[in-house]
Amino acid sequence: MRSRSATEPNRASTPLELFFDLCFVVAVAQSATLLEHAVADHHFAHGVVSYAMVFFAIWWAWVNFTWFASAYDTDDDVYRLSVLIAIVGALIIAAGVPRAFDNLDFLVITIGYSVMRLANVGQWIRAAVSDPTHRQAATRYAIGIAVVQVGWWLRLLSHGDAAYWTFLALVVAELLVPIWAERPGMTEWHPGHIAERYGLFTLIVLGEAVLAASVAFESGLDGGADADVIWLAAAGIVIVFAMWWLYFDREADVGSFSSFIWGYGHYLIFASAAGVGAGLVVNVAFHTGDSQISDTTAGFALAIPVAAYTLSVWALHVLPHEHGLLLLAPPVGVVLILLAPLVPATAQVIAMLLALIVAVTVAPGRRAIALSTDESYPQATPPA
Repeated sequence: MRSRSATEPNRASTPLELFFDLCFVVAVAQSATLLEHAVADHHFAHGVVSYAMVFFAIWWAWVNFTWFASAYDTDDDVYRLSVLIAIVGALIIAAGVPRAFDNLDFLVITIGYSVMRLANVGQWIRAAVSDPTHRQAATRYAIGIAVVQVGWWLRLLSHGDAAYWTFLALVVAELLVPIWAERPGMTEWHPGHIAERYGLFTLIVLGEAVLAASVAFESGLDGGADADVIWLAAAGIVIVFAMWWLYFDREADVGSFSSFIWGYGHYLIFASAAGVGAGLVVNVAFHTGDSQISDTTAGFALAIPVAAYTLSVWALHVLPHEHGLLLLAPPVGVVLILLAPLVPATAQVIAMLLALIVAVTVAPGRRAIALSTDESYPQATPPA
């Protein structure tokens, strides 16, 4: 197993990577659905905390596979079998999501997580044996992952508040392992490949919002063309389109920050994008009378994930490239989005604000492209 080149041309996601992502759709959908149920049943705080914890397990397992594959995807039989074992772990995680969400029972998730992580340890040991240049980093990864995994099993013995604090401590430990492991020398991950992989997972979590908008349209039509629900569905479509535009308007620049900040910051993007889908379904339930929460609570269920998504995309994708007063437009828009639940037609107001943020953010880039295109063509010389 040799390290792949970070400058390899035409590096793209493999069918195995896409299959791996597909299996994570189940876990993402489970967590988003349970968040929606918790909020609709007046358990807002419990739902948000449980969702953040469950989504970390999903996200971190995906992140570790993605970065390893970027550096060491040899696509041989041993590698393929290891990834298939990791996929089994992902499916076990998905099966354990309801128990973890409702009762903070992480036993099944821990089993699935261990299957994935130990498969990853085996891959790092193989890399350490085969790649002398990065042997120290690969060895540190194998040791760090294995030690933290022991911690996750010991955490199952904790109860009450200790369960939350030990979870937080282990999250910090997980995030520190790559920082410690990469100190002897960075592994050869491919910037273009990483950007594409993160973009593909963004599409997966945006799919939750697309599904929610579809549910809204269906509910509106089943209710005899209920105007409120149909307008909600229309607002949901605008919100999803704007979210897609904000993320994909520019090519992702992994090197604009530390790779750790860029990679870790996407937790907020992924979690909030899936949360938007849950927020839209909560609003559908409110408008159809299936939930007894207040209008304001339903509004915040949508406004909070939309604001978190907008702010995190702005920080990672817009901030490194823009200057001047227009740079402040997205943060100002985020504040207004968070105030939207205090006024009527919350979803429509959020959709309008998000569309304005897209227009203000995208326009300068379009003008720069137009100017550079004009300058690239020679000016015609008028006839004498």
